[in-house]
Amino acid sequence: MMPDDHKLENCPVRQVMQGIFGKWSTLLLLALSEKPYRFGELRRLVPDISQRMLTQTLRDLERDGYVYRKVYATKPPSVEYGLTGLGTSMLTPLQDLVIWAGDNFARVDAARKHYDADVGA
Repeated sequence: MMPDDHKLENCPVRQVMQGIFGKWSTLLLLALSEKPYRFGELRRLVPDISQRMLTQTLRDLERDGYVYRKVYATKPPSVEYGLTGLGTSMLTPLQDLVIWAGDNFARVDAARKHYDADVGA
């Protein structure tokens, strides 16, 4: 039997990767790599994300230390999101992975089609 600190659910790499590779996280991190954005601007950049999911994903990224949230005392209040130092430090490996995914999409797609044809999905 494994001690609790060696169980897979306690794996620090797994915990970090889950936060980065959520459905919307990578896309938002890459958008914020360009410049800080207000909430509404992010919503327009990613039109297929719901307001609720955008809010939750930004909160999760802020909680993990990748994104900061700055509130401006305007009427109505304006909120800006940007990358922290930790978030910026992740950009190079993240962009490398995005490039790899783009370069290998056709191979992955072909493998999926081959698998689905064999399994009868």
